[in-house]
Amino acid sequence: MTSKTALIAAAVGSLFMLAGPAFSADAGSSEKCYGVAKAGKNDCAGAAHACAGQSSKDGSPKEFVSLPKGTCVRLVGGSLTPGK
Repeated sequence: MTSKTALIAAAVGSLFMLAGPAFSADAGSSEKCYGVAKAGKNDCAGAAHACAGQSSKDGSPKEFVSLPKGTCVRLVGGSLTPGK
């Protein structure tokens, strides 16, 4: 294995190590945060669609993203309950 190949392999491996904990959060340590999702970046189904990533408006009060507990209330526009 050349040093260039080893360097690339190490860089790619470190990306997986850093991303692992972010995706392994359990439901007990996260909460739904409504009103802060960007268009197309929502988690799960919404009132007008059945899949994640299908929101059509930034900051819709009916769309949510999952965030670590305590984060939502600190965000402008963030709410723990869906809006109208």
